[in-house]
Amino acid sequence: QVQLVESGGGLVQAGGSLRLSCAASGRTVSSYFMGWFRQAPGKGRESIADISRNGVTYYADSVKGRFTISRDNAKNTVYLQMNSLKPEDTAVYYCAAGNPPEYWGQGTQVTVSS
Repeated sequence: QVQLVESGGGLVQAGGSLRLSCAASGRTVSSYFMGWFRQAPGKGRESIADISRNGVTYYADSVKGRFTISRDNAKNTVYLQMNSLKPEDTAVYYCAAGNPPEYWGQGTQVTVSS
């Protein structure tokens, strides 16, 4: 079992950047397929980025070229670097372990103002 805690969300102006962190405990992130999801108000939860156990990454078209997922095995943490943020990126962001996801963090709010 693994516990996930997200941090790094907040309020940022359009065009700005944020880095989200997902700290894991209980198991190492390197042993899991790790993903970032988001849920905007009134919408379903969508997958936006993930990283496989051997480091292969995937990005949704909506974030490709702006967001980067990475993993620091020494810190047992997965990151989501978000650049060139847009108001439509406003959502609660979640990290998850497993494919399909078995474990979820509690989420962190990201708000992008125009």
